[in-house]
Amino acid sequence: MNRRQISEDALTQGQGILRLAPNWVPRVFCVPGRRIKLHPDDYYALGIERGGFDERWLSSTTKADNGPKTAADEGLSFVVFEDHGDVKKILLREAVEELKEALIGARIWKSFSGWPMYSKFFDNKGPLPHHIHHRDKHAKLVGTIGKPEAYYFPIQLNNHGGDFPYTFFGFNPGTSKEEVRQALVNFTKGDNKITNLSRCYRLEPGTGWDVPPGILHAPGSVCTYEPQRASDVYAQYQSLVNDQLIAESGLWKDMPKNKIGDFDYLMEVIDWDLNIDPQFFEKHFMKPRPAGDTESMSREGFSENWICYKSSAFSAKELTVMPGRSVTIRDGAAYGLIVLQGHGTMGPWEVESPAIIRYGQLTYDEFFVSESAARNGIKISNPSKADPLVMLKHFGPENPDLKIPD
Repeated sequence: MNRRQISEDALTQGQGILRLAPNWVPRVFCVPGRRIKLHPDDYYALGIERGGFDERWLSSTTKADNGPKTAADEGLSFVVFEDHGDVKKILLREAVEELKEALIGARIWKSFSGWPMYSKFFDNKGPLPHHIHHRDKHAKLVGTIGKPEAYYFPIQLNNHGGDFPYTFFGFNPGTSKEEVRQALVNFTKGDNKITNLSRCYRLEPGTGWDVPPGILHAPGSVCTYEPQRASDVYAQYQSLVNDQLIAESGLWKDMPKNKIGDFDYLMEVIDWDLNIDPQFFEKHFMKPRPAGDTESMSREGFSENWICYKSSAFSAKELTVMPGRSVTIRDGAAYGLIVLQGHGTMGPWEVESPAIIRYGQLTYDEFFVSESAARNGIKISNPSKADPLVMLKHFGPENPDLKIPD
């Protein structure tokens, strides 16, 4: 059976909804926070040299960039198709290439010829270094695209905040470019103390942040849901974090070869005005925002909130179906989703949020919804007498249902 046939059969079997396999991504410079439901014995399933699994990528057609030992399919989501008891898998990237607008819609296919975003769970025990994602004009020089991203901190995955539940963003207003450049020059001398120039915010579960490319940020240890553009471009500008030294190669990651050693170019990658903006909090902090009339939703037995809504590159919602209720949910665009709490049915699928997952185990908690199925409406039922059914939904660019606030 070729990949075209598998793609079509999988879409037909799911009535426009594809089932996806868990997609675990290791990071050698991270220590897992152990809140993303992976079995305790499996956080280092690929061996110490590959690092721990502190990320689960969702609806991804983007390959992870983890250096020379990166597996060929690392970071890429698989579609699961059951054919008379025989389980077949195909990359979501391949299904998109085969099904085109039948899966992601004519608007997205025409503009991008692929699925241009993914989301992830980021689950680190401690903070990350102050790092940056390049803007398009700089990412283009190394054959990729810029990377805006956003954060939402799900209550269900944050029974504890890790070692440092705070995030540094940008620089203090009044910081000079000379101070930042000197910190970068000091990268190999020990602690370059770049976060001394930055602002730090306590992270609150149930809220989030918008992070355009070009902004320095040192994510804290709260387990994070991260919608983002389909890119894994970054560079690390902090040399020491939690007594862990960062290799100098991290500073020059995704820089053109002819710019390695050029500290002025490192400064060019920074969007200076965004980093020192005195209204940074007001412009980038996000509280959930109702996706419809709250009283009408309550009568129908559900609630839905926009949780990531300040970027044109992607958006995300949190949907909650109350115990004992069934609803039909319509959206104007294709999306990926992850079930965060509870169990029930969604279209032809039984869905559930497992308590624990073995590495390599297939689940029924992650799906991809075609645009036509989203537009026609999907019936979601929660048979529980007590437990809400909660899922997070991540959409591509220019969501027609969302008006981006100023």
